[in-house]
Amino acid sequence: MGFTFDLNQTDHLLSTTRAVRKRLDLTRPVPRELLIDCVRLAAQAPAGSNLQKWRWMVVDDPDLKMGLADIYRKAYLPYIEMQRNQVEKKGRTDADGIMESADYLATILEKVPALLIPIGLDRLPTNADVQAQTGYYGSLLPAVWSFMLAARSRGLGTAYTTLHLKYEQEAAQLLGLPDTVTQLALIPVAYYTGEDFKVGKRRPAEEITYFNSWKSTL
Repeated sequence: MGFTFDLNQTDHLLSTTRAVRKRLDLTRPVPRELLIDCVRLAAQAPAGSNLQKWRWMVVDDPDLKMGLADIYRKAYLPYIEMQRNQVEKKGRTDADGIMESADYLATILEKVPALLIPIGLDRLPTNADVQAQTGYYGSLLPAVWSFMLAARSRGLGTAYTTLHLKYEQEAAQLLGLPDTVTQLALIPVAYYTGEDFKVGKRRPAEEITYFNSWKSTL
């Protein structure tokens, strides 16, 4: 018999890797070597034609973090007002907690020990069709999620954010990125405070899994 995983640990990792904002430890530095370990594991993710067209920009310089945080906040303020209106209209009971958590991250982003920007080599043409878009991002984002899982297993919290991309060129100029690459996200990385995380509330798998035709469930 081949190698078998401890499914209890594996399932726990997969079901408790949360977007961490309010529990990021802003006082404890994250060693660069630990981030390299996470990237090493992330680079094992599948990639189209095994081209591995990813790069990983770690930002831990205080001035650069402040610059990115300012760009993020410039995009965040109008966005969050729109989101507040939408969740209030839907009457979601968790709206206050979600908004409070998002507000907190925007406020303290420059204080997070490390900000990670996953980068895709090349850029999609503006007229790229669905196949080109899904192929491009499908060859990159699995590695990003692998990084976040690797971070979680090492006691680090992360959150996948994209708001700064509204001003992508400003961020690129700040970091000296060439025009030929694509920023995929801005991910705060820090040790987290408190104990473990809980399993998130999700719709039952039986309700969101269709067999052979649309909305054909078990």
